[in-house]
Amino acid sequence: MNLDDVVFAGYEYSREVLELSERFGYEPSIVYRYVEVLGLEGAWRLLEANETPLPETIRCNDYLIDCGVLKDRLEGKGFKLERLPLAPHGFKVLAQPFSIGAAHEYLMGYYYIQDPGSMLVVYILDPGPGEFIIDMAAAPGGKATQILQLTRDKARLLAVDVSGRRLKALRSHMQRMGFTSYLAVKMDARLLPDTLKADRVLLDAPSSGEGIIRKDPGRKLKGKLEDLRMIHKLQVSLLEKAYNLVRDGGVIVYAACSTAVEEGEYVIHKLLDSKSDVHVEGSRVEGLSPGVIAYRGVEFNQEVAGCSRLWPHIQGTEGFFTCRLVKSRK
Repeated sequence: MNLDDVVFAGYEYSREVLELSERFGYEPSIVYRYVEVLGLEGAWRLLEANETPLPETIRCNDYLIDCGVLKDRLEGKGFKLERLPLAPHGFKVLAQPFSIGAAHEYLMGYYYIQDPGSMLVVYILDPGPGEFIIDMAAAPGGKATQILQLTRDKARLLAVDVSGRRLKALRSHMQRMGFTSYLAVKMDARLLPDTLKADRVLLDAPSSGEGIIRKDPGRKLKGKLEDLRMIHKLQVSLLEKAYNLVRDGGVIVYAACSTAVEEGEYVIHKLLDSKSDVHVEGSRVEGLSPGVIAYRGVEFNQEVAGCSRLWPHIQGTEGFFTCRLVKSRK
C-alpha cells in the first residue's frame, strides 16, 4: 500500500469542520487536520488559542552579557520581561515602550528576537564545543547564532541557505552578536557532498508555516492539500540528505514550524522506515507534547511518539514540531 495515497487522500468535511472553519475564518483543510489529531474539543481550544497574538520573545546572548543584567537594563528603559519556561535564555516581552528591535542593547548584540520553538530546537540539538555542525537552512541566523552561543563560539559551523539575501542577514547577526566560528554558504543543502560527515546536523525545514497563525492570521486561508504534498516531498528529501551528512553516532534534529502531521511525524516515519540505523532519541526537555503515532488510519513507526510538539493551546507558543534522531555507530 502506498501510504501517500492514504495520508494525502482528499478530505471529506463533516458539518462540524465546516462550521468551525466558517466561525474562525479558516481553509477547511487546516481545521480538518486539527480535528483529526486533537478531536473536536481540542481543535476548538487550538482555534481559540490562535486568536491570541503571539507575544514577542527574545533570546539573551549570554556570550556577551549576563541575562539578569540584560533584563535589568531593558526593564530600566520601560520594557517588562518574563522568563520563558522552555528556553533558558528566553524572555517574553510583556510591555515595550518602543520597538524591542530598536533598543541599544539589540544593536550591541545582547539579544536576538526569536520565537520559542525556534529557540527550543537548538537546546534539543545540544551542540558542543569543537564539534562540526551543519545548519541546512540557516538564514537569517536565529538558530545558527544560538549554536555558537551555546558552544561559546567554539563549534565549527557550516551555515547553508539557498537565499543570498537572507545569508546577508545571517552574517550581520553573527557580527552583531560577536560570533566568528562559521562559514556561510549559499546553496541548496541537498547538493553538499556526503563526505562532510558532521557531528550534528540541524534541519529546520522549509514548511507551510501553519504553526505561526498567531503571528500571521493570513495563513488561515492557506494549507491546500496539493501544496502540503509538495512541501512534504521537499522535507523528506532534505531529511534524507541530513542522514547522509551526519557521521555514525551523530545527531540530527529535524524541525518544522507547522501543526500538520504531514510535515512532522510522517516525514520522520519515512526515514525510520527506510533506514535501520537511525532512531528517535527523546528531547530531554520537559513540558513538550509527544508525537502523533496514528493519523488518517495510518499507524506510524512507534518511535515517532518520542518526537516533540508545541501547541498554542497547551504550551502557549506557536505550533511547532521537532524530533531528535541518532545515527547508530557501525
